[in-house]
Amino acid sequence: MTDSTERELDESRNERDDSGPDRATYSREEAMQIARHRALAPRAIYEVINLEGREEVRRPLGSLFWSGIAAGIGISASVLAEGILHQVFFDHPYRFAIENMGYTVGFILVILARIQLFTENTITVVLPVLKDKSLSLLYCAARLWVVVFLANIIGTFFVALLSVHGGTVVPEYVEGMKAISEHYSEYTFWEALKYGVPAGFFIAAIVWMLPSSEGTEIFVIFVFTYLIAMGEFTHVVAGSKEAFLLWLSGDITAYKCFIGLILPSFIGNVLGGTGLFALLAYGQVKAEIENGDFNNGTGKGPRSNNTTWK
Repeated sequence: MTDSTERELDESRNERDDSGPDRATYSREEAMQIARHRALAPRAIYEVINLEGREEVRRPLGSLFWSGIAAGIGISASVLAEGILHQVFFDHPYRFAIENMGYTVGFILVILARIQLFTENTITVVLPVLKDKSLSLLYCAARLWVVVFLANIIGTFFVALLSVHGGTVVPEYVEGMKAISEHYSEYTFWEALKYGVPAGFFIAAIVWMLPSSEGTEIFVIFVFTYLIAMGEFTHVVAGSKEAFLLWLSGDITAYKCFIGLILPSFIGNVLGGTGLFALLAYGQVKAEIENGDFNNGTGKGPRSNNTTWK
């Protein structure tokens, strides 16, 4: 039970209205049950992600790079699982709905393994910047973005290369992965960008929900990444694996791969994750932070000290 919840229950217990019998009384066990089932306040969720973001920007670049490589490799499991399901359920009338369940696999792996996925960081390291409004912290966040994004792309390229030319995936499933990637290659620059906005928003929403999703994290990740797949929205990291598969197979040009697909998906994800969700998340707690309500959840605590990273 948090100090804030215990304090509020004590205050409620000590309050007595004129009717007397309506006085609220709680045993220690009941108080703990209330605290356990009480939803986290938006400002509490903000603080959880804010602290995680500060930890991330402190990490050495080498650690971030290799974590990003691992995430690029891990997210490739989404395309692999989709390709396998595409082939296994080839003649099934609901093949599209079934194969898209595979898209969730890589995201579950990467998010629960807590390795560096670029689209998570469109909100995680941005919230501290919005709170402190520090140029040095903005620089640290931008540096993390560059390192993690490049590492993710290197990871997906490595897996695509091994899949197409390394013989690590049976040819039948390579064809399945290419088949589910074809719709992505048909997007124009503008389509890849605008379909990237919802994907960025949903990934940021997952990050926002995880602190209050104890015990149901897999379900939360599954639902929203499945929605991305079913809506045929564009996720830059998972999509880069699809683009690389088609490029390495000679189905699209390098220009189409990088400029026509990866770049607009990147822009769309940033707009959806940072430009839309992060700003909305900050907006709903901004007044509480500035009024000093943020620290203890009661509105009676001291104003938080903003720190500047150097």
